[in-house]
Amino acid sequence: MPELPEVETTRRGIQPFIEGQSINSMTVRHRGLRWPVPDGLEQLVTGQTVHQVARRAKYLLLRCDSGTLMIHLGMSGRLRVLDNDDNIAKHDHVDIYFTNGKVLRFNDPRRFGAMLWSEDNTDQHPLIHHLGPEPLSEDFDGDYLYQRAKGRSSNIKSFIMNGEIVVGVGNIYANEALFLSGIHPARAAGKISKAKMQKLVEAIKLVLEKALLAGGTTLRDFRKSDGKPGYFTQELHVYGRQDQPCLLCEQPIICIRQAQRATYYCRQCQPR
Repeated sequence: MPELPEVETTRRGIQPFIEGQSINSMTVRHRGLRWPVPDGLEQLVTGQTVHQVARRAKYLLLRCDSGTLMIHLGMSGRLRVLDNDDNIAKHDHVDIYFTNGKVLRFNDPRRFGAMLWSEDNTDQHPLIHHLGPEPLSEDFDGDYLYQRAKGRSSNIKSFIMNGEIVVGVGNIYANEALFLSGIHPARAAGKISKAKMQKLVEAIKLVLEKALLAGGTTLRDFRKSDGKPGYFTQELHVYGRQDQPCLLCEQPIICIRQAQRATYYCRQCQPR
């Protein structure tokens, strides 16, 4: 599933080609995504100018004259900027045509993505208003995380993956950040000291920033907007490395299941 670095990489990839451009037309081939593509969206966006390509959590926000086109990549979605609409593939569900001749194509084999329209402030949209701070913002710091964790018995990995606490810390990045901060993934969030929370915040920011620089993490379906893979997988310390030696202490990496997700950690570097 594309996570925050992958979505931000996509945003940066499409921005130079469509920001400031007007929409000539839109073609919707399949409306049956996670939520149906709204009827009449094609007519609504035609003639509108994309003034900003923004992001909130994993939602891409194309801010136009009279509203915002909200795009979610779901499990397997991707956006590509093309010079024409040739070679249409089975899962190419939506094409947006711009006055500069570019085509923004949405491809989603699993159809868990979404393309919605909002005429109101997207910060108050039902899918967004409850979300926590952006992990790379100043609002996300050790004191914030420590205060939100007070009294929480849930494990720290699930806690930092909760979008109402902080957005964009997917499974891969949670594993990596917990390793770098030396925190066992099964520890109760409310039992972690403020100093350790600060270390964890710093690790989350570091992991996400490195992933952004590398273009995201390539696992299964993700590709950047130019069709090329991200390369952060080359820098993973624990994720996907079960039974391989820890890069710091050479003890074998352990894999357990938490909330039906694989969790990787080093027993020596991340003591319980």
